[in-house]
Amino acid sequence: MSTQRVIVVGASGYSGGVLARLLASHPHLTLHAATSDARAGKNVGRELGFRSDVCFVKNGEALRAAETCDVAFLATPAEVSASLGPELHAAGKTVVDLSGAFRLATGDDVRAHYKFSHPHEDRLGKTRYGLPEMFGAPEKGALVANPGCYPTPTLLGLGPLVKAGLVSPSGIVVDAKSGTTGAGRQSKEEHSFAEVAENLRAYKLLSHQHEPEISQKLAAYAGTAVTGLVFTPHLLPVRRGLLTTSYVRPVAGADTAKLEACLRDTYAGSLFVEIVAPEEVTLASVTGTNMCRLGVVSRGDVAIVVGAIDNLVKGAAGQALQNVNLALGFDEGCGLVGLQRSAA
Repeated sequence: MSTQRVIVVGASGYSGGVLARLLASHPHLTLHAATSDARAGKNVGRELGFRSDVCFVKNGEALRAAETCDVAFLATPAEVSASLGPELHAAGKTVVDLSGAFRLATGDDVRAHYKFSHPHEDRLGKTRYGLPEMFGAPEKGALVANPGCYPTPTLLGLGPLVKAGLVSPSGIVVDAKSGTTGAGRQSKEEHSFAEVAENLRAYKLLSHQHEPEISQKLAAYAGTAVTGLVFTPHLLPVRRGLLTTSYVRPVAGADTAKLEACLRDTYAGSLFVEIVAPEEVTLASVTGTNMCRLGVVSRGDVAIVVGAIDNLVKGAAGQALQNVNLALGFDEGCGLVGLQRSAA
């Protein structure tokens, strides 16, 4: 099987750096180019902790650097990916965008939640959504919108239950918490150690861009309208890991056993989704891996679905690599199975 050459645009960020390290041990993909304005001219491996002959080039050189590549990963801001993604796709590359540039349905959604006018509004709602356990494997040469970190465990937990008609698609409440790397590598005061340590706070209340993403993709998967969903994210004083707790209304007779059986049946044979008791859904059990752990419990007129992932792996770089493995016909777990807990 031939080796495919890869470019990671934005490889010095948290997600891009994890992705570059995953590629270093992949049997069928090789890092051929990487971009970073801050680290241009420096050796990628020396900067990120593995052996490599590749040196960073500036982000503005991404199109030129990608000319001899087969696959492009975009770990770039949404407004950058919105322009660059279609250009790389038109050049025949398999493209996975880790930003939110192509996740939402309309240009109005992008303006409201990402604060820019999308240059390719015609692609919105038509781009492959890269949550393979629910939406299937992307095709070779596709432009793939990698899901947001918060939507990943939320959708994996809620999707099968809503689709099966076991819980109501209305009035869902999602309480979510993530480590600081979920905000990206930036120097805002609210992400400094002094502000985060021994602290916990909610942010972007009723305005987070992942709320419409969850509603739209849940509706698309389940084939039913999703109304009144409320999503509240919180910043945890840890580096990585993400946990979501979703509150839903079960239909009559949908007890814990029936809800759990639905999830188990849906993900039977899945490499990266594991159904466990809700109390076993923890950050420590998934950090450094591409696993999503899910648990569900029901009592009377309320059911709780809990999910946990590593926000930088299954929530970003690992899922992006999983999508490329599937698109190119490699084993889905190439470079991902057996990952151990690791630092950011």
